[in-house]
Amino acid sequence: MTQTTETRRTMRRVIVRYRLKPGQAELNEELVRGVYDELHQVRPEGLRYGTFRLDDGLTFVHIALVEGEANPLAQLEAFKAFTAGIQERCDEPPQSSSMTEIGSYGLFDEVEA
Repeated sequence: MTQTTETRRTMRRVIVRYRLKPGQAELNEELVRGVYDELHQVRPEGLRYGTFRLDDGLTFVHIALVEGEANPLAQLEAFKAFTAGIQERCDEPPQSSSMTEIGSYGLFDEVEA
């Protein structure tokens, strides 16, 4: 078994979806971009993370793959700022679900830097 295969087995996969109140999307996107700015500075190990804004302009989806028990996002000041007001920004609060990969093609593969 390769290290990549072993890592895939030990990574937690989480998807979070929420719908914002009208007028909150730009603030939310700004806060999310702040998280990515800090991630690019800190470059935590064992984390893969993506955020998507759906076509309605108000629904956001976050996908996180976290290796190990601790989630590095929780340590980021920008992530703390993002989560601090999320309930007030939402019409539909964040719903979090664990995911089990059935298959993928290139989606979660290592990318050479």
